[in-house]
Amino acid sequence: MGSYKKKLLLALDGSEQSFEAVRYVSQVLPPDRVEVVLFHVMSKIPESFWDIEKNPTFRHKLAPVAAWASQEERLIQEFMEKSRQHFLGRGVPEESIAVRIQDRKVGVARDIVREAQNGYDAVVVGRWGLSKLKDLVWGSIADKLVAHLIHIPLWVVGGSPTVGKLLLAVDSSEETLGIFDYVAAMLESTECQVTLLHVLRGFEFLSAGYEGSLLSTEEVIDFGDLKDEFKQSEKAIQEVFEKFREKFVKAGLERERVTTKIVTGAPSRAKAIVEEAKAHGYGTIVVGRRGLSRVEEFFMGRVSSKVMQLAKEMAIWVVS
Repeated sequence: MGSYKKKLLLALDGSEQSFEAVRYVSQVLPPDRVEVVLFHVMSKIPESFWDIEKNPTFRHKLAPVAAWASQEERLIQEFMEKSRQHFLGRGVPEESIAVRIQDRKVGVARDIVREAQNGYDAVVVGRWGLSKLKDLVWGSIADKLVAHLIHIPLWVVGGSPTVGKLLLAVDSSEETLGIFDYVAAMLESTECQVTLLHVLRGFEFLSAGYEGSLLSTEEVIDFGDLKDEFKQSEKAIQEVFEKFREKFVKAGLERERVTTKIVTGAPSRAKAIVEEAKAHGYGTIVVGRRGLSRVEEFFMGRVSSKVMQLAKEMAIWVVS
């Protein structure tokens, strides 16, 4: 990524939460540096339904169904135009905004994933729609995208997140290197404040978990190795902090806008990340899909889904 326009796919369902995703994107990136595609998958009534037209007994029921379908199409067209106008009002050039409404092909989430393959820098979705009817049609689209959108960053917008402060969860895995590059490119020349946060979990809960258990020599040795890995991790993370602070500065963020923090002894990495965000007014949390280092995999698992569960009123960037 460089200083070219960032291309974002906004998967919209016409709900208020969906419009919050529009509002969020319009504020988080400079208007002259973003290209947006407003995308909606229309779940039309199956063709087989219209076969009842052949049966005079049911023909009288077609008119209300057709009227409902027509109204849904009109409402989503109005919503997409409202969203387009919002971006125009924020200064995004008209040629940088596209509206795309398509009929459902294989499934809403899968149709979004297919569209996402066309060179996007991020897919953005509201956490869920607030309409019961739309929820029935769309299902939990955000959850499905987290599971299946593997190679493209996903932004899940919950509530009305504040813009301007971003918390980036950092570990010493190889994955973190790519996340830094991505976030630095997305925030290039913005005035966003970024905090690099590393959570080092404590050992007290581990020893408690082993009480009354018989450990083999191999297990004790492994446990000792992991202790050493934690010590090394704490030292290494300081080097990572400094290296990537420089990346942000080169991307145009002022040095004083990039801060670092280490939280030690936390029983839950995800909970510590979300508590830090809530306590200090961060509207956006960035997490990786998985930790690749041995200690991350063994103890910390995949925190992105846990952060998603806990931070329902924030924007979460899940970066591959």
